[in-house]
Amino acid sequence: MNAPHPVPATHHPRIDPDRLWASLMALAEIGATPRGGVCRLALSDLDRQARDLFVRWAGEAGCTLRVDAIGNIFAQREGTDPSLPAVATGSHIDTQPTGGKFDGNYGVLAGLEVLRTLNDHGVRTVAPLELCVWTNEEGSRFVPVMMGSGVYAGAFSLEHALAATDREGVSVRDALGAIGYAGAAPAALADGAPRFGAFFEAHIEQGPVLEDSGDVIGVVTGALGQRWYDVVLTGMEAHAGPTPMDLRRDALQAALPLMQAVDDIARAEAPHARGTVGWVQVFPNSRNTIPGRVSFTVDFRHTDDAGLARMDAALRDAVAKVQANGRVAVDLQPVVYFPPAPFDPALVDRVRAAAARHGLPHRDIVSGAGHDAVYVARTAPTAMVFVPCKDGISHNEIEDARPEHLAAGCQVLLEAMLETAGRGA
Repeated sequence: MNAPHPVPATHHPRIDPDRLWASLMALAEIGATPRGGVCRLALSDLDRQARDLFVRWAGEAGCTLRVDAIGNIFAQREGTDPSLPAVATGSHIDTQPTGGKFDGNYGVLAGLEVLRTLNDHGVRTVAPLELCVWTNEEGSRFVPVMMGSGVYAGAFSLEHALAATDREGVSVRDALGAIGYAGAAPAALADGAPRFGAFFEAHIEQGPVLEDSGDVIGVVTGALGQRWYDVVLTGMEAHAGPTPMDLRRDALQAALPLMQAVDDIARAEAPHARGTVGWVQVFPNSRNTIPGRVSFTVDFRHTDDAGLARMDAALRDAVAKVQANGRVAVDLQPVVYFPPAPFDPALVDRVRAAAARHGLPHRDIVSGAGHDAVYVARTAPTAMVFVPCKDGISHNEIEDARPEHLAAGCQVLLEAMLETAGRGA
């Protein structure tokens, strides 16, 4: 959407840091764990309680609420020109099983604080503002991850998402009905869901870069593309004693150079790439038996698609070399592909300018993690605001962030949204 004239920093209302912190701590009580974290899995009863609290808070802020067919919640604050598409923000409130207080939750409650602050100061925007709570971003209970925003953006169908089941066989459709958040509104743009004029997401970095550099604001220019694989090597189990080394079909020994190749491939693309073997299973996993089967995962990430393609080719070459001696078979299955997601330069500039106005140390940064903003960026101009988290730790109960950093990110979010939506008379 067209940019209004910039508003001087002195004319921007200031958010209430204490209220933002208090809201984060209140939400964190729902599903609180003994180690200070949060376990609030998507579409559980704890998720219902958190959703109910958000709905109450948004209603008290004067918002109009709607819930769509995949359970996404949208709270809209009126603009002076209702014909304009909304300038939106938001994130998620579901957590990992051993999650923290800030992952996702900060983006939702920073957005709520923006709306509350504008109410406090009687500020009207020209375009409406919309606050989103996306369903099942984490993917801990149901797959695919980033489910609500993925359905919205058309990455996969509503029916595919509703049919997904957890380990107990409960479907997303049944879980939404059980917690009362199976909405009637269209969930996908293709089915008539409203398109945003712009979208911003505030988030903790979930990595160590900002803390290491001493910067308070990460100006997120985009998100890394991702390719994930499942790898299975099949050899032959045999007795560890009688079987000579040269006659073994040892799947684990064949897997080791492949795992090392994952690291080498990513380092060859430094500093733009990541390569991780995150899960390994050895069969039969017995002390005196030669492993007959090894399964492991590969996670490749890169800033550009050509780099991802090079990494894919290098992995396939490494697989071919392992198979060349004929002793072990290798099955390589691609399971996830997210292309790199560049964010909108104009919105990124607004985030950068807001940080500079307040003298906040900031740097451009690329998100190494997936976020709902990645899917929304396929449908509307998008940007993200990062703030540091302690020791770069996330997806962990000890996840932590400093209140003043959270407040700074929220202030930047407010100003970027206000300048994008325009200030009404």
